[in-house]
Amino acid sequence: MNIRPLADRVLVQPTAAEETTYAGIIIPDTAKEKSLRGTVLAVGQGTKDEEMLLEEGDVVLFGKFAGTEIEVEGEKYLIMRQSDVLAVLG
Repeated sequence: MNIRPLADRVLVQPTAAEETTYAGIIIPDTAKEKSLRGTVLAVGQGTKDEEMLLEEGDVVLFGKFAGTEIEVEGEKYLIMRQSDVLAVLG
């Protein structure tokens, strides 16, 4: 994979949604909540007004509707602005 975000954008690989069971009932993938946590895979160079604070490998929290979902070689990723990231875990 060779994706390089531009400006103040970051490429995030969301963590898998946790599989929850209740009394033996498995919730299907379509009903699972979208993960709000992920790992930064690549960062842009920032802009003249905003320097990049995130680095590759950071584990981050982001908003429920943050970013644009893309699929490359069967893997799902999010591209979002640095300002869409709420916190860095760790």
